[in-house]
Amino acid sequence: MSTERGGKPGVGGLVGKPCRLGRPMRFALFVLGLLIVVGTAVIGCVTQPFVTPVSSRVPAVEEQRLRSIVEHLSETLHPRSFDHHENLQQAGWYIRDAFLATGARVTLQEFTVQGEHYFNVVASFGPSDGALTIVGAHYDSNGDAWSEIEPDQANGLATHTPGADDNASGVAGLLELAHLLGAHPPPRPVRLVAYTLEEPPHFQTEDMGSARHARSLTAGAEPVELMIALEMIGYFNDAANSQRFPIAGLELLYPSTGNFIAIVSRPNDWRESRALKSHMRGASELPVFSINVSPWVPGVDFSDHLNYWAEGIPAMMVTDTAFYRNDQYHQLGDVAGRLDYRRMAHVVQGVFAFVTRPAGR
Repeated sequence: MSTERGGKPGVGGLVGKPCRLGRPMRFALFVLGLLIVVGTAVIGCVTQPFVTPVSSRVPAVEEQRLRSIVEHLSETLHPRSFDHHENLQQAGWYIRDAFLATGARVTLQEFTVQGEHYFNVVASFGPSDGALTIVGAHYDSNGDAWSEIEPDQANGLATHTPGADDNASGVAGLLELAHLLGAHPPPRPVRLVAYTLEEPPHFQTEDMGSARHARSLTAGAEPVELMIALEMIGYFNDAANSQRFPIAGLELLYPSTGNFIAIVSRPNDWRESRALKSHMRGASELPVFSINVSPWVPGVDFSDHLNYWAEGIPAMMVTDTAFYRNDQYHQLGDVAGRLDYRRMAHVVQGVFAFVTRPAGR
């Protein structure tokens, strides 16, 4: 074997030369890197990570008052569905009187559906000028409970859910928020709205109370900074695997224990979700998670905020995730005794911290 040029047998002139990747391998690595970057960006947009809590000292919330409101709506005024018109009206007047007691400027937005009279209850706090922050909750309950209990076992009301979590809890949060705003006026205009006719058969129709209200804002050219829907904020479960999800994969991004409150919105409202999340996290010890995904994901548009999207207004839902956690959703077991009023109070404190942040922030 010849060694005239100093090369080692079997190695020749390759000694010391770097290894070069082939073009297919370089392309594969580029695609992998791109997928990692895009995936990280998508997860960041969906989950809102690394939000810094904005610490605030918020007033105490009266847990017993929250319970009393839920009990009155879900027991004394049960059922308060569209087909029990008198109870539904009584619920609206009860909310009106509670708003008035706080010193709010209160109006009724009245309308007629199929010959019956209905109304939203609107309470205004803070300055009369400037872009509005709207917080709303529907006060009607679902008419037909998903239950096999016989009527004689439920006092003849087996087809009507008490609606404690859905949505007496949201109304209780709204009224307690009004109580706090009456004592601590916000530096920006805040409007609280109790809606009628959110539940079927009016859901996703032009007769929803929130649809009427959203259209009135557009017709009046009123500027709106953000709308927040309080939709089921009272049910929490500390058991393992008590949280379910609408699509596969989300269980990798969110807790499997249903002990948190969620902020739900579209990718369009990423900035607003981040701001609300930071203030809610800084107001109490309650875990707060957020998700910004397309409304095609089941549940994302299942409340009053969808009607504000239709009018081009940023909007989101604050929720305990409804049927993805609460197995008594729209059933006879949705009663006041199942709710966690301490954590409900934390939700109210978080929303209060957001709506009373300094003007211009």
